[in-house]
Amino acid sequence: MALLLRGGRRYGGEPVDVLVEDGRLAAVTPAGTPVPAPRDAEVVDLDGRFVGPGLWDAHVHFTQWVAARDRFDLAAAKSAADAAAMVRTRLAAGAAAGVLIGYGFRDALWPDEPSVALLDDAAAGTPVVLVSGDLHCGWLNTAASRRYGLPVPPSGLLRETDWIGTLQRIDAEAGQDVDAVRASADAAAARGVVGIVDFENDDLLALWPERVAAGVTSLRVDAAVWPARLDAAIRAGHRTGDMLDEHGLVRVGPLKVVADGSLNTRTAYCWQPYPGTGDHGVQSVGPAELRRLLRSATGNGIDAAVHAIGDRTNTEVLDAFEELGVPGTIEHAQLVRPQDVPRFARLGVVASVQPEHAMDDRDVADRHWAGHAEHAFAYGSLHAAGAVLRLGSDAPVAPLDPWVSVAAAVHRHRDGRAAWHPEQRLPVEAALAASARGRTALAAGEPADLVVVEADPSTPDEPGLRGMTVAATLLGGRWTWRSL
Repeated sequence: MALLLRGGRRYGGEPVDVLVEDGRLAAVTPAGTPVPAPRDAEVVDLDGRFVGPGLWDAHVHFTQWVAARDRFDLAAAKSAADAAAMVRTRLAAGAAAGVLIGYGFRDALWPDEPSVALLDDAAAGTPVVLVSGDLHCGWLNTAASRRYGLPVPPSGLLRETDWIGTLQRIDAEAGQDVDAVRASADAAAARGVVGIVDFENDDLLALWPERVAAGVTSLRVDAAVWPARLDAAIRAGHRTGDMLDEHGLVRVGPLKVVADGSLNTRTAYCWQPYPGTGDHGVQSVGPAELRRLLRSATGNGIDAAVHAIGDRTNTEVLDAFEELGVPGTIEHAQLVRPQDVPRFARLGVVASVQPEHAMDDRDVADRHWAGHAEHAFAYGSLHAAGAVLRLGSDAPVAPLDPWVSVAAAVHRHRDGRAAWHPEQRLPVEAALAASARGRTALAAGEPADLVVVEADPSTPDEPGLRGMTVAATLLGGRWTWRSL
């Protein structure tokens, strides 16, 4: 069925009518221009609202995002003692049956240290697992350690490799209701999202077609492949971009390689040691193994996306891409030495970044990357050097909301604070393009993946951009959200 959107405006204000047929933009004309629309076309008056390309979140852990929406929220904890008190209060309210799972603590600036004893005292024998806000760490009490058969240190903290497998076990045990998955996808669509790149550590090439068949149809999904499943994907003949479902929503995404840790856990691999320590962070994958994985994937038609947060990891990943002569994506690119910034454009390496992390972690960066925090989250420098940028959330680490990402990239401030390194702001046009896979305008022939908003995104202040009201979202010409 055809759809005619009348009386809209492009970003910037130009009045426009948009005709959609067969899932694509059939015509984009000045408002009022006669359009040869089919007689049975649905006609919708946008009444001056602004219409632009639908938005993508370039980095999501969707299963974790769904789970976190229902987990005990620890984001407000300002100390280990705070977190333990929140656990005690939650259990006193009778909220746990089995394991109490909390999410969102950030201990990098806490004045005290987590411990098994602290959680044991709060939990009275109930197994408690607290997941850090960046997903790179878990805090367990004795009962949880016994339940999962895991030795934990006196701190109760498991980090990186020791932790990731445990998180997968916890998720598998909990399971996930398809209704919750559908609701989370629909919530993303209500914020103008038409697609995500899902980096969940799971068999996504099988999982997402199953979800679509069960009615989760409000998003396009590029489904990543992790190293443990790379050989199987190659044997099956999968290549990046291949369609995996009959609805045309799920495609094979890139190989995902995690090459270091995170800033909050002080495991991002850096050239300089973290202040007060001799520790440079964690090199999760060595140079030889990284090259083997990239060579295997790209040689078989699967693109590569590499998690690199510390500046040394970014250097080494760029070195690998350069040596192999293949393009790819660096996920996060949080701390990049100035001499490495131009290499992204020169090597054809995309910088997939999460601007809200800069707002969450500005104080952590100032402390733990003291002396070179000006090179952290350097989106302005990357853009000026010609790098292709893609914006995402890393949900659940930050909300799956592209307007939050765009606002953070454009304004570099939040919560009434002054802008943090404002020289690294992105122009709003660049931020919007980076959230729309490079689409900057509407043109006939493109997929009818659209977002309709109440205000011009090129003009609002930070609160207006962050809280942008979305009136409608279309995916292939089909309404996935509508309040018109």
